[in-house]
Amino acid sequence: MNEQHTTQAQDLGDETFMSVADLKAYVAQVEAAKASESYAAIEQADQARRVLIEKLMKPIDFTPEKAHAFLERLRLAATRGDTQLLVARFPSEMCTDHGRAINNAEDGWPDTLVGTPRSVYEIWRDKLKPLGYHLNAMVIDWPEGLPGHVGMYIAWNLA
Repeated sequence: MNEQHTTQAQDLGDETFMSVADLKAYVAQVEAAKASESYAAIEQADQARRVLIEKLMKPIDFTPEKAHAFLERLRLAATRGDTQLLVARFPSEMCTDHGRAINNAEDGWPDTLVGTPRSVYEIWRDKLKPLGYHLNAMVIDWPEGLPGHVGMYIAWNLA
């Protein structure tokens, strides 16, 4: 009977009526393609994350031009009514403890920073803190329940 059904589908000249076996094979091929695309996307995201971490391992060269551009961003944010500005976003792997101290708001959390995030902290500590700015750091996403990215915000109070 199965041969007869397949013959009938072939006689129709299209795949409108495919056998259950053909349908299973098709679904298996689609699932395999999805898994392959998913794996490729995961690999591509992993590679991008590795490149980003490598780039962020270098400290910031805080030139007068960068300082001017940063202060302009602060002014624009304040005129919009904002009270904080995201100044750094980085993978939690950039912390020696993968963001645990930041997540728990421990006093020594800056000691876990390396590279660019450490530079951002030092710039705030040396140049902005004396001017009354605050620095907040927090884990801002939780992929699969684990710390993902950390955000560092310069904050101010105009009231």
